[in-house]
Parts: sequence; structure tokens; C-alpha cells
Amino acid sequence: MNPHTWALFLGAVFLLSGTPGPNMLHVMTRSLRFGFGASLFAMAGCLSAVVLVLCASATGLGAVLAASPNLFAWLRYAGVAYLILLGIQAWRGAGGAVEVGADPVAPSAARLFRGGFLIGVSNPKLLLFAAAFLPQFIDPTVDQGLQLAILVATFAAAEGFWYATYALGGRHLARHLARPALRRLFDRATGAIFVGFGLGLLAGRP
Repeated sequence: MNPHTWALFLGAVFLLSGTPGPNMLHVMTRSLRFGFGASLFAMAGCLSAVVLVLCASATGLGAVLAASPNLFAWLRYAGVAYLILLGIQAWRGAGGAVEVGADPVAPSAARLFRGGFLIGVSNPKLLLFAAAFLPQFIDPTVDQGLQLAILVATFAAAEGFWYATYALGGRHLARHLARPALRRLFDRATGAIFVGFGLGLLAGRP
């Protein structure tokens, strides 16, 4: 793959991945509540969903969804409902103090992974975005499969870096949330952001 093209792609996806979104917020809150180690399973779930979406787009599923408005609409509404549900759950958090240095019992690894995966696939616009974005960096005169593999791996690496960064930020934030009032404020702010993501997705046009 052309090094210049790859460098442009890396710069674009690095900035894109670092933008706060549902995945990053979910990873950060898992780290805040259950510790960095537990958040690794949530990261794995989110990252698996992103890679799956990118691979699906690379194989033409994005074009299928673009040509099937009803299917896309159902996926979009499902994503909206899931994000709003997460927002309501976060808003209704107990607001108890964070016990710094003594993590609460975390959910099972499978449950953490599943939650991250559902967050990752809840926005079908990623599918169409990837279908339109990835081809811009493909040279049709060179092995396309290898190029797609490089691009997907690069995207996954950038996502993983930012997941770890946000998760570490969540552990740092925990030190400032020992007071129930601050924890309650954080829960409600998190809930409002998730609901905002959901409403933003609903307002968008397929």
C-alpha cells in the first residue's frame, strides 16, 4: 500500500476515533465503575463490533443497506432505542460514592463484552460511512484485499488506542467522584449524553 495514502488514512481515523462518542463513553464508564481490567472486555466488545462493521462494509453490505431503506430504518431505530435505554439507566444511577481503591464486583466478562458489542453495532451509520470512506484509500491496480486488511487493522489500532486512553481517564476521574453529589451529577450528565447521541441518530437522515 502507498505509504503516503496510508499516512493520510491513519491521520484521518486517528482524529475520528478520538472524537467522544458512545463507544468511548461506554468504555470510560466501565473503567470508572469496575476498574481498568474489567473495561478491557468492554473494549474488546466495542472493537469487535467496529471490525465487523468495517469488514461488512468492505464486502458490500453497506451498499445493500443503502439500497434497502426499510432495513436501514429498522437498524437505525434499534440503535436509537438502545442508546436512549443506556441513557435512562445511567441517569437513574444510585449516585453512591465511588470507593477509590476498592472496585465493586464487576459483571461477568461475557456481559461486559456483550454490552460493548451492542454499543458498537448500535449505530448503522458507521456501516455506510465505512462503505463510502474506505474506498477513497484503495488503489484498484493493487491487491484490494490486502489493502482493506491494512486499513481495517489501522482503524482498529486507532480505536484501541483511544479506548485505552478513555478507560485510563475513567480511573483518574473516579478519584474525584468520591462524593455522592458529584457521582449523581456524573451519572445524569452521562445519561443525558447517551440520550443526546440517540436523539442525534434519530434526527439524522439515512
